[in-house]
Amino acid sequence: MEWVRGKTIGHGSFATISLAQPTTHNSSLPPLMAIKSCGVSHSASLIYEKHILTELTNCPEIIHCFGDCFTVENGIKIYNIALEYASGGDLFYNLKNFGNFLLSEVRRYTNSILKGLQFIHRNGFVHCDIKLQNILLLSEGDNADVKIADFGLAKKVAGESKSKYEIRGTPMYMAPETVVSGEQEPPSDIWALGCLVAEMITGNPAWFCSDIGALLFKIGVGTEIPEIPGDLSSAGKDFLGKCFLKDPRERWTAEMLLNHPFVSKEEAEDCIFSRSISPRDPFDFTVWESAELLEMAQLPLPELSNLSPVILPAARLRRLAVDDADGPNWSDSSRWVRVR
Repeated sequence: MEWVRGKTIGHGSFATISLAQPTTHNSSLPPLMAIKSCGVSHSASLIYEKHILTELTNCPEIIHCFGDCFTVENGIKIYNIALEYASGGDLFYNLKNFGNFLLSEVRRYTNSILKGLQFIHRNGFVHCDIKLQNILLLSEGDNADVKIADFGLAKKVAGESKSKYEIRGTPMYMAPETVVSGEQEPPSDIWALGCLVAEMITGNPAWFCSDIGALLFKIGVGTEIPEIPGDLSSAGKDFLGKCFLKDPRERWTAEMLLNHPFVSKEEAEDCIFSRSISPRDPFDFTVWESAELLEMAQLPLPELSNLSPVILPAARLRRLAVDDADGPNWSDSSRWVRVR
């Protein structure tokens, strides 16, 4: 595998991510890749990640690894893995720079993440660090797909032995059983998914706490769960409720959640915010309900037939802008009112 390194596009604890192009024609390599690199002395985690990705090939919802190699740059031996390039960046970057996601995007991204988690769990692994920063958008645009990335903290499912590992991951996304007993199994990824979905919807972290010790105490002790957005549909609230069950044995699996109305395509039209949609500009009134329409909705059908047609706000504005016999006489300023 021969390639040339381009500009740096990301940094990790030890690794650096750069763009790269193959230098020879190879049908198995894309024209643009992301190369994750680190010095050989710090390469254990990156070598482990490459091993995990090799075990999890052929899943469309997981970032693809094309192979690994060693290079010598500026006299330093470097270990590199070649990854699928996601030009859209991660979900955290998109949320902070472009604002909250549309609910249709939240549902679509959640569906893809669940498919990836289902594949990971079925193959005997736990990701252990599901968060916005580790979900990548393959491209920009309305139909962009997302993929799960960064498997440096992933581990094998413990199985019946339930042997405990050191706590790994990001505190804000940790499940109660992880904080209390160091248990990180597939249900822990589902709890983290719930935190991720809540953050996509609200634009804020699932927990409001600046002190790590207090945060871990809040997660691990008592019955409190992350706040579920009050203006979310009943299906959305129920979905998050299934992710935030404190007992990991009762928490829904990725397979179960894929059939939940919040993400299943068959029920997508019913899963909307309960609040109305804000207009995009001062004249975008077409989705608003006028006071007359709200009153009409409460009237019995016979009474509706006696009402004169209701003029929507947008139509009223158009009448004001058109100079015809039925419109206002703008040349007569005697009845104008100064408002400022």
